[in-house]
Amino acid sequence: MIRVLLVDDQPLIRSGFRALLDLEDDIEVVAEAANGRDGLALAEEHLPDIALIDIRMPILDGIETTRRIAANPTLAGVHVVILTNYGLDEYVFDALRAGAAGFLVKDIVPEDFLHGVRVAARGDALLAPSITRKLIHRYVSQPFPADTGTALDELTGREREAVVLAAQGLSNDEIANRMVISPLTAKTHINRAMAKLHARDRAQLVVLAYESGLVTPRNS
Repeated sequence: MIRVLLVDDQPLIRSGFRALLDLEDDIEVVAEAANGRDGLALAEEHLPDIALIDIRMPILDGIETTRRIAANPTLAGVHVVILTNYGLDEYVFDALRAGAAGFLVKDIVPEDFLHGVRVAARGDALLAPSITRKLIHRYVSQPFPADTGTALDELTGREREAVVLAAQGLSNDEIANRMVISPLTAKTHINRAMAKLHARDRAQLVVLAYESGLVTPRNS
C-alpha cells in the first residue's frame, strides 16, 4: 500500500486528488494539509511514502517544506513530489535541489498522475528526458562544489555509467539492458552511487550528475 500525504492550500485541488487516489486499491491518502508547516507536522506523524506538495503555499512554501523533510533523518523514506501549475521553472529547479523526487503539473491526465505516484513510490525520479535536457542547460555551465567532485572520484566505472544513464531518464530495467546486467545489479549501482554522493534520492543524484559535469550535453 502506497501511503500519500496531500499538501495544497486549495481545498478543491486536494479533494480532487484525494478522490482520484482513493479509487486505487494500492494507494491510501493518510492525511491532508493546507500549508507546509502543517504538512511537515503530518509527515512526521504519519511517515507517508509520498508527500504531494504544492510549490506555492502560505506560511511555509513547498521548497522550504521539501528542504526540511530532506534534512530530517526520520523522514528519509518520504519521497516528495512537487505539484505545480507552472511547469518547469526556477521554483521546480530549487525544489529538486532541495530534495524533491520530481514534480507533476496539476493539469496532468489522471492516468499519468497515478503512474507518477507509483514511480516515485518505487524510488525512481519523475524526470522525463525532455526535463533532463533542460536541467543540463540549467546546470552544466555552473561550477560544482569541490566535495561533489571528490565524491565522484569514489565511484567505480560501472557506477558512473549507471549514473549517466539514470540522468538520461532511463529506468533500472533500461539501464540493465544498456549495460547488459540484471535490473538488481543496476539498482545496486545506483544505490551505491547515491550513498557515495550523499544523494537523498534518484532525482538528487541526477541533479548532482549535472552539477558535477559528469553529464554534459555531449553525453546526454
